[in-house]
Amino acid sequence: MSRYRVRPYDLGSVKTYPLESRPSKVGVELFGWPHEKGGTLSGFLDSLPGILASGNLKALALAVTEARRREKPAIWGMGGHVIKTGLAPVLIDLMDRGLISALAMNGSCLIHDFEIALMGTTSEDVDVQLKTGDFGMAEETGRDINRAIAEGVADGLGIGESMGRFLSGLSPRFGQYSLLLQAYRRRIPVTVHVTIGADIIHNHPAVSPAAIGEGSHRDFRLLAEIVSGLNDGGVYLNCGSAVTLPEVFLKCVTLVRNSGRVLKDFTTANLDFIQHYRPTENVVKRPVSTGGRGIALTGHHEIMIPLLAAWLVELQ
Repeated sequence: MSRYRVRPYDLGSVKTYPLESRPSKVGVELFGWPHEKGGTLSGFLDSLPGILASGNLKALALAVTEARRREKPAIWGMGGHVIKTGLAPVLIDLMDRGLISALAMNGSCLIHDFEIALMGTTSEDVDVQLKTGDFGMAEETGRDINRAIAEGVADGLGIGESMGRFLSGLSPRFGQYSLLLQAYRRRIPVTVHVTIGADIIHNHPAVSPAAIGEGSHRDFRLLAEIVSGLNDGGVYLNCGSAVTLPEVFLKCVTLVRNSGRVLKDFTTANLDFIQHYRPTENVVKRPVSTGGRGIALTGHHEIMIPLLAAWLVELQ
């Protein structure tokens, strides 16, 4: 006999209901099935379960495809890691398929893309270079990017178009891998959004802070105009920028709405291996709170973006 004054809860009054009557989130119709050796890519994609991340990935692919069909923008925001994981050829193919309407880059993305175009290599060993004071001090990177920005801004261009024009005139050996160059050749807008002091080119003697500021602000205004077209069916994807692009995108959204233009019922997505605060709030949640859908996909860019691209190709 227990010495406690309190007794276990009496279950005699519990009410139950038939399992069949309960709404459920998962059913066998959403299940995946095994991949067969020698099967097709289309078959593999169809075999993925329609649950959680794989369901969201398919939903994002459908949203981008539908945006193209309805002539709505599909804007891809890019951090430098996307370039460093070798995805430029995949993204250039999506340009040719009409599945990228515009690119928004941070400064890191611009630098890595430029180095790839020029040398076919990028991404220095920061730990080693920092100890000797050589980190970020490659002559061609600092000299030529700053020159391209200054010359383009003097001609009334933003940073993205300035870089595309410069690379077009340079005809670099590895230009076929450059998003900046290939977008410029296809007349696809590229905007670059710079945090002063965050990029290695700001250490170079050729830097023009005035040109960088002016060019980046022109690109902000250009991106805001493109963002205004997201209303009723467009898509914005943030790929690998944890701070700069989510902040810029949110400001574009509020600028458009402040001007009296309707901006709702569109899709946003954040693709990264960690779901940070700003992409979650400023991309996935806040912009679509009045209508639309936000999708968070967690994983490595070098796997997720080719998988999304494959789905986009198969849906065409």
